[in-house]
Amino acid sequence: MIISASRRTDIPAFYSRWFMNRIREGYCLVPNPFNPTQVANVSLRPRDVDTVVFWSKNPEPLVSHLDEIDALGFVYYFLFTLNDYPAVIEPNLPSLDHRVAVFKTLSKRLGAERVIWRYDPIVISSETPYEFHRRRFDRIAGELSGHTRRVIVSLVDYYRKTDRRLAMLESTGIVFDRNAGEHPGTLELFRHMSGVASSHGMAIHSCAEPSPEFAGTGVRPGSCIDGALIKRLGAKAPSQKDPGQRDACRCAVSKDIGVTDTCLGGCRYCYATRNHELARRRHSQHDPRAPVLWGPAETR
Repeated sequence: MIISASRRTDIPAFYSRWFMNRIREGYCLVPNPFNPTQVANVSLRPRDVDTVVFWSKNPEPLVSHLDEIDALGFVYYFLFTLNDYPAVIEPNLPSLDHRVAVFKTLSKRLGAERVIWRYDPIVISSETPYEFHRRRFDRIAGELSGHTRRVIVSLVDYYRKTDRRLAMLESTGIVFDRNAGEHPGTLELFRHMSGVASSHGMAIHSCAEPSPEFAGTGVRPGSCIDGALIKRLGAKAPSQKDPGQRDACRCAVSKDIGVTDTCLGGCRYCYATRNHELARRRHSQHDPRAPVLWGPAETR
C-alpha cells in the first residue's frame, strides 16, 4: 500500500506531530471526504506500507523526525511545491529563500531523486503573466540545480471552489486567464521551462494535463505518485492507474490519509479547501493525539 500524505492538506507543514504519533501507533482513521460518517482504519505499520509520498510546500517541521521515520523502516519521498507567487495568491508561506533552503536540506539528506520539485499550479493572470513565470522558474531552477532530478508542472484547474475564490480577487482588479491552456503563450512557456530544466539536469513532466499538444514542448506526461520511482527505491508499487483520480492523472493507486479543509496555507487556487476560515477552525480543533487528523467525535 502507498500512503499519500497528502493531496488534501499539508501534513508535513501543519500536522507532523499527528503523523509521527500515528506511525508510532501503527494506524490512523480517515473519514471519507464525500461521506464523513464512513471512516476507514488505515494501517501505518511499516510491514503494510510500501511507500509514503509526502506532499508539502514547507516540510521543515518533519525534518527533525526523519531519523525516527528511517529507523522504523519506511520508504518515502517528497513532492515539494515551490512557486514564488505574490502574497495575494499565496499569503501564508515562508519566504522563497527559506523554502529553498529546506529543499536543499532534504536533498542533501535523502538524495536528489527523493525530493521532487513541483512548479504547480501555474496561474496565468495580470499579476502573474507568462514573463513572471519564466523569471520565477529560471530563478528557482538555478537554485535547485543538482538538488533534484525532476520538476512537475501543470496549469491551474478552475474548479468551483477555486473559481469562486479567484473571482473575489478579480474584484480588486486582477484578471485571471481561464483559457490559458488554449493559448500559444502556454506552449511557449512550457518549451522555455523544458529547456531550462534540461540545462539543470532535471526531467520535466506534466501533472494531469490532458492536452496532447504539450508533449511537443518537451514536457512529458508524468505521475506524482510514481510506480517506477517507487520500484527504484526498492518498494512494491501497483501497475494500475488510480481510478479515483482525474482521467489524465497517471498516479499509482494510493491511500490518502489527509482531511480536506484543514490546511493553513491559504493559497487562493487551492483545490482541497472550500473556506480558509473553516480550515483555521478545524486546525484549532485538531488533536495531535487523536487517530483522525480531524473529524467528529465518533471517529476518534
